[in-house]
Amino acid sequence: MPSIGPFFLVAGIFVLLLIVLYFVPIGLWFSALVSHVQVSLMQLFLMRFRKVPPSVIVRALIEGTKAGIKLDRDKLEAHYLAGGRVDRVVHALVSASKANIDLTFNMATAIDLAGRDVFEAVQMSVNPKVIDTPPVAAVAKDGIQLIAKARVTVRANIKQLVGGAGEETVLARVGEGIVSSIGSSESHKSVLENPDTISKLVLNKGLDAGTAFEILSIDIADIDIGKNIGAGLQMDQAQADKNIAQARAEERRAMAVALEQEMKAKAQEARAKVIEAEAKIPLAIADAFRNGNIGVMDYMKYKNIIADTQMRESISGESAEPKDD
Repeated sequence: MPSIGPFFLVAGIFVLLLIVLYFVPIGLWFSALVSHVQVSLMQLFLMRFRKVPPSVIVRALIEGTKAGIKLDRDKLEAHYLAGGRVDRVVHALVSASKANIDLTFNMATAIDLAGRDVFEAVQMSVNPKVIDTPPVAAVAKDGIQLIAKARVTVRANIKQLVGGAGEETVLARVGEGIVSSIGSSESHKSVLENPDTISKLVLNKGLDAGTAFEILSIDIADIDIGKNIGAGLQMDQAQADKNIAQARAEERRAMAVALEQEMKAKAQEARAKVIEAEAKIPLAIADAFRNGNIGVMDYMKYKNIIADTQMRESISGESAEPKDD
């Protein structure tokens, strides 16, 4: 039976070789050497213990060296340990260098750590981006509503990427400018005839202040006519005035009815007093007879006058006493 000792020996040597090659990446060191990047095997070995992938740092150093950009290995490692994207930063530095954009390593790392894609920002600075605004509704002074859509051409402002406002702020400011521009127009027809006036007014407001972008142009893509807001408001106002007038008329009618009821009550009270007074007349006549203040002839004249009055009222069709309503 053959001995298995040499087999374990070979396997052990192979495993040991793999471990050595993992901690001492000779292939990366050779790639850096032929690319004129100064990095030692010891530094590559120590990167493993610093939890930094040597391949990321070496590729970044090679890319920067080939592009004529001097990079510091310690700063690249520090940026990686801080949670940055080393490859995107180096790509951005190379692109900025080719496009003659003033972008330093510290600025690029600060932008990357702020959560923005610095490489995309450099690309947007070279190749401007077009942002379509949502439909913006505004009302001209003649009461006609206009619905406008705009296209905003922006490019990244490298110096404002850290702390600068984003696309949402730019769109909100452009929408506000469109509303203000249409609202200051005397007629919606003038806006439809010259939509470029909106672009000029909005562009002159300096809407990109404090943002991470520089507005290059604002173009009105489409304008549609909406509702007649002025007529609708007038109709609502007329309806409101009508309701108010009806309420006031109802109030006056109620007051008139109350006054009429009050007058009827007073009339009934007056008739009651008259009836009460008339009921006292026979007593007064009797008392006058006893006291000798009137005679029989005077009483007969009084009765004749009453009979004559009743006859005249009967002929004229009027009742001797007023009827209740």
